[in-house]
Amino acid sequence: MARRSTSSSTGNPNGGSTGPRNRTPQPVRVRQRTFGDFVKAFLAFVALLALVVGVPGALAVTVGWPLPHEAPSLDWLQQEITVQTFLHVLTVIVWLAWAQFTACVLVEVKAAFSGVGLPGRVPGAGPSQLLARQLVAALLLVGATAASLTPGLSQLGHSLEGNQKGTVAAAQQTPGSLFTQPQEQAASVAAAVAEQASHAAAQADAGDSAAKAGGTKYYRIQPPEGRHHDSLWEIAQRHLGDGRRYKEIYELNKDRVQPDGSRLSEASLIRPGWIMEMPGDAHGGELVENPDAHVSHEVRQQIHDYAKSGDHAQGQHESSSHVSLPQQRPAAHGSADRQEQPAPATPAADGTSHNTSHGNDFGLPEALLGAPLLAAGLLGALGRRRRQALWQSALGAVGGRRGMEPPTPTGDAQDVQDALLVGADPDGVRLLDRSLRGLAASLAAESRALPVVYAAWLSNGDLHLQLAQPAGKPPAPWRLGQDQTFWMLARTDAERYEDVDTAAPYPGLVSLGTMDDSRLLLNLEAVPGIVSLSGREADRAALFASVAAELATNGWSDRMTITLVGFGEDLTALAPNRLRHLDGIEALIETMEAETRQRRGALGAAGHDSVLTGRTGPAQHTRWAPHLVLLAAQPAAEDAVKLAELAADASRLGIGYLVGTETGDLPGAAWEMEITAKGKLLAPLLGLELDAQLLPAAQRSAVVELFVEADPERDPDGPTTTPPFLVDISEQGRPAVYARLVGSYEIIGLDTPDGDRSALLHEALALLLLHREGVHPRVLASALWPRGVTDDVRDALMDRLRAWLGTEPDGSPRLRADETGRLTLAKSVVSDLDVLRSLYHEATQGKGVDSRAVRGRLLTDALVLVRGPLLADRPEGRYRWLTHEIIDARLPLLVADIGLALSAFHLEKDRAEKAIEALNAARRTAPDDERLWNELLRATHATGDPARLSSLAADLLGRSGARGLPPRTEALLDELLPTWRDGVAAAG
Repeated sequence: MARRSTSSSTGNPNGGSTGPRNRTPQPVRVRQRTFGDFVKAFLAFVALLALVVGVPGALAVTVGWPLPHEAPSLDWLQQEITVQTFLHVLTVIVWLAWAQFTACVLVEVKAAFSGVGLPGRVPGAGPSQLLARQLVAALLLVGATAASLTPGLSQLGHSLEGNQKGTVAAAQQTPGSLFTQPQEQAASVAAAVAEQASHAAAQADAGDSAAKAGGTKYYRIQPPEGRHHDSLWEIAQRHLGDGRRYKEIYELNKDRVQPDGSRLSEASLIRPGWIMEMPGDAHGGELVENPDAHVSHEVRQQIHDYAKSGDHAQGQHESSSHVSLPQQRPAAHGSADRQEQPAPATPAADGTSHNTSHGNDFGLPEALLGAPLLAAGLLGALGRRRRQALWQSALGAVGGRRGMEPPTPTGDAQDVQDALLVGADPDGVRLLDRSLRGLAASLAAESRALPVVYAAWLSNGDLHLQLAQPAGKPPAPWRLGQDQTFWMLARTDAERYEDVDTAAPYPGLVSLGTMDDSRLLLNLEAVPGIVSLSGREADRAALFASVAAELATNGWSDRMTITLVGFGEDLTALAPNRLRHLDGIEALIETMEAETRQRRGALGAAGHDSVLTGRTGPAQHTRWAPHLVLLAAQPAAEDAVKLAELAADASRLGIGYLVGTETGDLPGAAWEMEITAKGKLLAPLLGLELDAQLLPAAQRSAVVELFVEADPERDPDGPTTTPPFLVDISEQGRPAVYARLVGSYEIIGLDTPDGDRSALLHEALALLLLHREGVHPRVLASALWPRGVTDDVRDALMDRLRAWLGTEPDGSPRLRADETGRLTLAKSVVSDLDVLRSLYHEATQGKGVDSRAVRGRLLTDALVLVRGPLLADRPEGRYRWLTHEIIDARLPLLVADIGLALSAFHLEKDRAEKAIEALNAARRTAPDDERLWNELLRATHATGDPARLSSLAADLLGRSGARGLPPRTEALLDELLPTWRDGVAAAG
């Protein structure tokens, strides 16, 4: 069933809705120094040297000491005022101005090197301090490290007004800066962090004593003058000793009105000049504890006003947080919105409702509930596997075949299947696939190459592609995002895309997790080097399993190879054509060395720069599929060096590497990540902290079990399966409620509900009738309300459904809950599909086996029940959950089995016309079943009328179209009507 989705846009900070907020991440940007920068820095140095050193030197040489060398007497005041007196007074004024300017320079230099707090204000300085600030900034610009000028990915979601070019350190680093941080730079950043931590530790006692004194501390967000943008992570790192404590700062300040009138609504959205209240143990830098004594009147007033807003905001949050929360976490993408849903209630057998003890997810695995793209991929692949099993079983026998009913999952497998039904977002997968292919088609039409994409962000239904480098203006309806390296597509525009016949441009995209309301998909094949993952072995395995499962089953790729090393041998059951498992690192290196050589040669021979160029060419559907390597075990030092050499050119060749490490130190790692025991995926130097998408061991085993049980080649000689629910087909078994689902939807035995809720009640009953094993309450809610629903609405519907169905003679309700809390129907509530299954089962495996007369009667009665396709008149827009069912494949096969069995019954007595009648009745529901056509040819041949057989053959040829006849049908026609090919040639 489709999970909730929405196309709503986030508003502006003031609550207006001026358009979708750009919530995609900032790329790591480092300014390249130009010759002009060095000239400006040199001139600034000369100016500072002249003003700080040259002025006092010149005064000392030319004027000397301007004040008297001894205490003046009364006679000195009566002396004549000369030109020398004026010069001495002027010299004193110049000395005072020099002292003030020098103080301004010292204040600005201190603030620049400390990187903490705003520069202090020198009394009466004004323009003098502004001049000092500009000169110091110009001088320090060329000396600042790359890390100090780089805003991290923690700036995710900056709005355009908060991300103006004037507030960003200008220019851009070389392409790939997002995922390639040189080891030297990483080491310098690590050293700086260690130095800051040491400095913070030295001041811890002072901070603690200040906290005990009860003083509230504040911090003003730094403007990006010659330095990187401030982020809550960095503020927490500097003043609390741990960047992960940024959430404490966020909780203290969220939703409070800032001096510019806006509010802090996301941890990644802060602006220069905002005030942050700090935790009591904050220390270091220029934190403001007593505003009256340390800051200007303007800032003092702002802090006083902000302090008052804290009490007000707290009370407001306590009274209305349940109203504002959905606006902050719209249910379009991400996992956090699922955790905030009200807990579902379970209807008890006595007709009452009670909350379960399983928490708000009611026993379903949260890992899959919060992974909509992964769940959709797994659910789609599982449906295809089950359909394949049904068709293979159908081709194996005629009547009484094994595997007519797919196995019903139990235990953990049932919970996982329910979680897939609730969590899956097939609409999101469809939009992502169409958007990417549509982009590729538009670029090909303009003869433009595909840009290299490092990552994609799904934010409230909008898609943001993060490019390796600017690629010009994107084709409509795409538009530029927050800068030249982002292309953005709104959900409303994506919904207008249709299917296009082009290769998947970015099949290597895979979900890593969520940040606020945005979901990150990393393009593994585009990362220029290795992506390393550190953390506990079990946590790494859960992330590796999630990545492998999504890559194997996603709907936005065509062909790919995924090589698993050190884990996941059982995962190959998910997609045997995509997934392969190697035993060790030696086999991997040997394989990848050969493939790297082969791809380099193929690219050179084809004249392509990279695989992206090849994907837009005439061979786009057959070449340049990605090869992604997932290595869970840390390689030895020598093997790690070999992998780094192979990965150096991997992105151009369409090869990606994700490698696990215990130490976090891996040669050639372009992007270093860490998975924590709490499920957080961290990349601290990039400012990333995601809620990781995981597939823990228990859920992985259950998912694999679902696929193994659905394997069409598994145990072909096993026992014949029995329908999960058989009804009493005798006169004594007349049901209390009878629903016709095969054909038009009708219900006998119940009054028609009044009002607009009738359609919803009918849909809920149909879902329960198609799942006699039971329906999880969350599955029911997700099916009826794909966009989400509250507990009270869902519970009210179940109460109405329970009242509508009524009670048994003993007083028990016909809608009840089993021991697992799943909703089930009483045996007295029956559908024609239940009767159809029961009649066929009794005819082929029950009483009909030993009695020809009983078999014929049962098969005839069964075929009479077939009045058309399932729920033929269902209203448009409802019953969308049927797309996840295989009943659309099971019903035609069941009807074909009944028709074939009844035809065989009649042909045993040479009643060819009766056999033809039965086969034609079955063809109305299963018109494309090859078995029915073949049997119809045999029955028509049995009539002894060649002209009739020729007419049927011509009809069959006309229906086959350009595909032609299946091989088995051709062989049968050669046997029954050897001249049929002559007729085809004459017609041609």
